[in-house]
Amino acid sequence: MDISLMGFDTPFLRNLHHILEATDDGTTNNKSSNAGPTGAYVRDARAMAATPADVKEYPKSYVFIVDMPGLKSGDIKVQIEEDNVLVISGERKREHDQEEKEGVKYVRMERRIGKFMRKFALPENANTEKISAICQDGVLTVTVEKLPPPEPKKPKTIQVQMLVQVRTIIKFKNGGTNLARYKSHVINI
Repeated sequence: MDISLMGFDTPFLRNLHHILEATDDGTTNNKSSNAGPTGAYVRDARAMAATPADVKEYPKSYVFIVDMPGLKSGDIKVQIEEDNVLVISGERKREHDQEEKEGVKYVRMERRIGKFMRKFALPENANTEKISAICQDGVLTVTVEKLPPPEPKKPKTIQVQMLVQVRTIIKFKNGGTNLARYKSHVINI
């Protein structure tokens, strides 16, 4: 479709239209070789944009909810990538083997097929060792437990030492002079 006919002829929309019209092998309808995004990038961007998700934070976990109607557990992958990135991906395929043999053809195809993917950057307190994924009634629920909060540092008590000086007086029996000496002692309190 020519977007200039709709009155939206801006460079941004032309580029967006160009990207969305790209085929899976990275070529476009016009034969120019732009340094634009690759087909894989466009495919992944479409897959991510078409996969809505809800994210909830509970006191002890994060929960990611994604609608996956008609998919089996083997069609869905849940992974953790580097830097604590949760990836939910898979592929929805049409089941048409038996129907093709019987001469059935689609009149309208509105249900989405193809690859889907979502990436979520997990917070630092997410425990990537404790993740569970359950798909029930077409809804995938991925639960990521939180790490326990770090224990607050207890104050360190430092012992105070007291320096005391003791005066010693020595008296001689023969009537000599008194001598006074001072000696320091450390006393722990």
